Amino acid sequence: MTNHESPIGEDDLHAYVDRRLPQDRLEKVEAYLKSNPDVAAQISAWRTQRETLRDQLASKAAEPIPARHRISNIRAIRRQGRLRQLNLMAASVLLLVAGGATGWIAKTEWPASSGVQGVMVSDAISAYRTFVVDAAHPVEVKATEQDHLVQWLSNRLGQPIKTPDLTGFGFRLMGGRVLPAATNGVAAMLMYDDDHGTRLTLYLRNGESGETAYRFVREGNISAFYWIDRGLGFALSAAASRERLLPIVDAVHHQIEKSKPLNNKS
Repeated sequence: MTNHESPIGEDDLHAYVDRRLPQDRLEKVEAYLKSNPDVAAQISAWRTQRETLRDQLASKAAEPIPARHRISNIRAIRRQGRLRQLNLMAASVLLLVAGGATGWIAKTEWPASSGVQGVMVSDAISAYRTFVVDAAHPVEVKATEQDHLVQWLSNRLGQPIKTPDLTGFGFRLMGGRVLPAATNGVAAMLMYDDDHGTRLTLYLRNGESGETAYRFVREGNISAFYWIDRGLGFALSAAASRERLLPIVDAVHHQIEKSKPLNNKS
């Protein structure tokens, strides 16, 4: 390799797994893998995990788009909901003044099917259901490789991310993985567990826009809070009560907000 050629890096390896390398770079990566059998073995494992994920989600991808998720219906919902949203915002100001934000949000349950954000939280809960029961490979990159995990997910999402510390609530980071998104964006998922085997996931998806207020939904025994911040959608999901999740959501949001100045430093 000459000095004019950039070395093979992590982005090349992930693009190789995703089959998105241009031909000239593909040849260089294949030559690199032939010379580095340990790396080649890791790449083979990544590809196996990718194909397993694709197989697990294939039936979902093949399903027809529900009527509530079609663009025309989403637009209609938005038009019909504008006045209602204004009324809710006005009411929320009064409730915030009267009782505080946390108390109001804890008592408010929003419909998961309302617009694009509803699609995001539905995907987050589906991902939770898929991987939380996986005893062998619940995550792609384990917490023991946290620096690599953060760099990898940040690169894939296109902006720096933080792995929230939830040890104060008894939850340890297990690791994370990249997921396909229903839109043209990319999604990621961090998974945590506690001493009782309870698992919790934080789902992140780029390309989102809109408000940053928490919303709460429940699907069966799964509770989830979701919100939008700096172009990222977040959804915290667990088989737990709203009351148990709310302080954890507050902590996650606070840590993300606290990281903003650090990420913006030059």
